[in-house]
This record gives sequence, C-alpha cells and structure tokens, in this order.
Amino acid sequence: MAALLVVTLPSCAALKGALIGTGSGAAVGAGIGAAIGDGKGAAIGAAVGAAVGSTVGSIIGAVMDKKAKELEEVAGAEVETVTDVNGLEAIKVTFDSGILFATNSATLSNESKTSLKDFATKMADLEDTDITIWGHTDNTGTYEVNQRVSNNRASSVQKYLNSCGIANERMTAEGKSYDMPVADNGTVEGRAQNRRVEIYISANSDMVKAAENGEIKIN
Repeated sequence: MAALLVVTLPSCAALKGALIGTGSGAAVGAGIGAAIGDGKGAAIGAAVGAAVGSTVGSIIGAVMDKKAKELEEVAGAEVETVTDVNGLEAIKVTFDSGILFATNSATLSNESKTSLKDFATKMADLEDTDITIWGHTDNTGTYEVNQRVSNNRASSVQKYLNSCGIANERMTAEGKSYDMPVADNGTVEGRAQNRRVEIYISANSDMVKAAENGEIKIN
C-alpha cells in the first residue's frame, strides 16, 4: 500500500449501471464474468472474498465520487457511478467509438489520445483500482467481424493507457461485439450509441484493506 490517501467527502448519489468487480487484485480468482440479464448489465471480475461493511463502503464511495467528478473533465467522456459485485461504488466511463476511432479502424485518433492521456493522468493517484475495458459495436456485419473489431478497439485503448503509465496488470480488455446494445440497432441513432468503448474503474482488495485499516482518511 502506498501513501495515505486523503479525500474530501462529496455527496454520494450512486446511479444505476453495470455490476462490476475486482480483477487482478482480488482475493478470489479473477476473470471476466458472463453478461447477465438483458445485456444492459454485467458482472465483471471476482469478489474480494468477504463481506464489506457499510463504513468501508462509504469511504470507497467517497473516493469514487471524487474521482468521477475529476473524470467528467475528460473530453468526450460520459461518466457515471455504478455498483460492483462487492456492493461498492465504482465508475463507468463511456467513449463514443466515433470519438476514438475512424470508421472500420482500431487506430486511435490524435484527439482520442489526448483524452485518454488526460484520463490516465487523472487516474495516477488512484493505483489501488482495477480497470476493465470493453469494446462494443452495432450489429452491422457479421458477428465474427464485429467481435474482432471490438477486441481490437478495446486492446488499442489498453495499450495506449499502458503507454501513459497505467500498469497492464491492472487492466483487462475485451470485445463484446454487439452482445450488449444500449439502444435500438434498427435506427442510425441507436447504432451510433452502441458503437462505444466502456472503461470501468473498481476498488481492488488493496483499497478495501486500506479502508478497513483506516488508511484512507475522509476530510
């Protein structure tokens, strides 16, 4: 565990979203879980191995609220708070694929590199988190082609974030093809919404332990 983390407690207003959990730092085996429900939510990663108390939850919620507000300043990013598999507040950052990539390409645009570098810079003081990157497409073309495109785009984001200082062992990248639409693929507008990259930020077991041990102070 690094230095003592001090945060200012903002108002906590968790929004509904995907269920996500810890990855490489989890006490139980890590790995991507299967999508659940109607595709609008998914379980990611593994639980920390024990029930997390409400006090710890409040501390981590304060940390995530503060960071979410900072990430709202990243150009092209849509930021919301969600709940992970441990019942803890986490962050979901969504980028429209049109902002990140040219049509039919997995090469990041210069504009997107600026946004992702800003994202990485803002995450530099929150190392005790796991980052899950999902690429999504619309349903134009075959499933296999969309799977490849979504994989490549998620991987491109991971590689660039790694070049900006985020350790690879903290990150997991996966393409979801068109399995998890958020809008109607039958319309132009809906397909545009479905072409996106999502980045999930969740507390790992080190952050949970730090909160339990009083190493995260709320001001």
